Amino acid sequence: MIVDLYYLVLFEPLFNGLLYIYNYIPSLGVSIIIITVLIKLLLYIPSRSSIRAQKNLQQTQPKMKAIQEKYKNDKEELGRQLMKFYKENKVNPFSSCLPLLLQLPILIALYRVFFSVAQTDPTTGILIAENLEHLYAPLRDIFTSQAIDPTFLGIFDLSQKGNFIFAILAGAAQFWQAKMIQAKKPPRVPGAKDEGMAANLNKQMLYFMPIITVFFGIQFPAGLTLYWLVSTLFMVAQQWYVMKKDSPADGETPAVISK
Repeated sequence: MIVDLYYLVLFEPLFNGLLYIYNYIPSLGVSIIIITVLIKLLLYIPSRSSIRAQKNLQQTQPKMKAIQEKYKNDKEELGRQLMKFYKENKVNPFSSCLPLLLQLPILIALYRVFFSVAQTDPTTGILIAENLEHLYAPLRDIFTSQAIDPTFLGIFDLSQKGNFIFAILAGAAQFWQAKMIQAKKPPRVPGAKDEGMAANLNKQMLYFMPIITVFFGIQFPAGLTLYWLVSTLFMVAQQWYVMKKDSPADGETPAVISK
């Protein structure tokens, strides 16, 4: 039942959407870029909420540390003060994670879509029968006889693994996105204890995630890595726009952003 729902609601609409675009723009790379942008536009609002939540938590972190330091010996009072602080500042410590969890099923379906597009008969370039079954009737009639050309820009085979260029670019974009969040350190608040261990962990994650992106980008078909690159670049642009738009004007006191 759950598997059927997954195919009906997520996989098949995305799979058919990609091949619908490809039917009119016979470039798999361009089709992947277009559908990636369309998906990111669809997820713009939850992504914007996630970015705002991250910035909000960053701005309030010094004050939270000050409260934790002040009441470190009284766990009960610490809990009350933190709840009061969250309520007064409209902070939800989990709000930056929830939009990402909502997007996870779509991301999983997209990965499956790109794997399926790459599964073609090596002699004819036509989709294998198992994947043709997931096409809507009009598209199935077309792609039963129409081959899919996996090359992009006449250079890259999007069905093959080991594309170091896309993988490195995706890792660099991942680093850029993470760096933007950490670019501006919030002002220190008297009484807040500097948590060196947490700072070191954040710094390690800043470099660890791009390395992981490059590693998996090389292991996946290049079409998947292209999707990840375009998706991350879109997030960089959205992140820049949201943070710039929500930034206070010069001379104004920074305010906590509410959802």
